[in-house]
Amino acid sequence: MLETGTKAPDFELPDQNGEMHRLSDYAGKKVVLYFYPKDNTPGCTKQACGFSERYPQFTEKGAVVLGVSKDTVASHKKFEEKYGLAFTLLADPERKVIEAYDVWKEKNNYGKVSMGVVRTTYLIDEKGIIVKANDKVKAADDPEKMLGEL
Repeated sequence: MLETGTKAPDFELPDQNGEMHRLSDYAGKKVVLYFYPKDNTPGCTKQACGFSERYPQFTEKGAVVLGVSKDTVASHKKFEEKYGLAFTLLADPERKVIEAYDVWKEKNNYGKVSMGVVRTTYLIDEKGIIVKANDKVKAADDPEKMLGEL
C-alpha cells in the first residue's frame, strides 16, 4: 500500500465506455480511488452500490469516485448497467495501475494462497497527494467511511 503524504501515481485507463481517464484530469478535486477484486461479486457489488447511492454527497463535497479492477471495459459496462452505477469504473486488465498502487498481493482464502487485488481505498487531495490509505476495507462500510473522511 502506498503511504499517506506521498504523490499519487498518475495513470491513464479506459472507463466502462472506453473513454480514457488520467488521475491528472481531476486536479483541483478530491478523488476517492478504490481498488476492488471483481465485478459482480457480493462484496464488490455492495461496495459499488454504496458508492453509487452516496455519489451525490461525494460530488457535493467536491469529490469524484473512481473504481478500479482488472476486469475489462465490457465487464465494467455490464456491471454499471446491471446496478445503475453513477460513477466511473476503470479497467486495468494489465494491472499497471493496480501494481503502481501496490494492491496486487498474495491473498489467503480459506487456506488457498493466490495473487489478487487487495480491496484498498485511497483518498487523494486536490494536489494529487494521498491523504488517506486503507487496506483493511470492509466493502459494505467503505462508502460511508470515505464520505466521513471528506
